[in-house]
Amino acid sequence: SPEERSAVMSQLKLIIRPMYSSPPIHGSSIVKTVLTDEGLTGEYYGNCKEMAERILSMRVKLVEVLKKVGSTHDWSHVIEQIGMFAYTGMSSDMCDQLTSKYSIFLTRDGRISLAGLNDGNIEYVAKAIHDVTDGKKITA
Repeated sequence: SPEERSAVMSQLKLIIRPMYSSPPIHGSSIVKTVLTDEGLTGEYYGNCKEMAERILSMRVKLVEVLKKVGSTHDWSHVIEQIGMFAYTGMSSDMCDQLTSKYSIFLTRDGRISLAGLNDGNIEYVAKAIHDVTDGKKITA
C-alpha cells in the first residue's frame, strides 16, 4: 500500500544516509599505509606517473588519428589541456549524435574521458568524432 511504501522508504533512507554521508575509514587507512611505507610510496607515485603519461599519449594519439581519418579541425586544444578529461569543443548536438549513433558517452558540453581511450578503440572514437564534426564548427 502507499502507506507501507512510505514507511519502508523512510526506514531505508535512515539506513543508507550514514553510508553516503560518512564514508568508511578504509580509504584513509589505505592512504596511511601507502604513504608511511617507502616502497609502497614509490610504487604509488610510479603508478601515478605511468597513468599521467598514458593519458597524455592518448591525447596526442587522438589528435593524430583524427587527422589521419580526415578531420581538418584544429584539435591542438586537446593536447594543450591536462587531466583525465578533454574539452573537445563539440556542441551538445554533436555529443548527442556520438551517444545515439556510436554509443560514445560524454557530457553534453563536449567533455570526454581520455582514460577510456586505448589502442583498441581510439580509431573508432576518432572516426565517430570526425563524422559528427565534419563540416561543422567546433569551439576550442
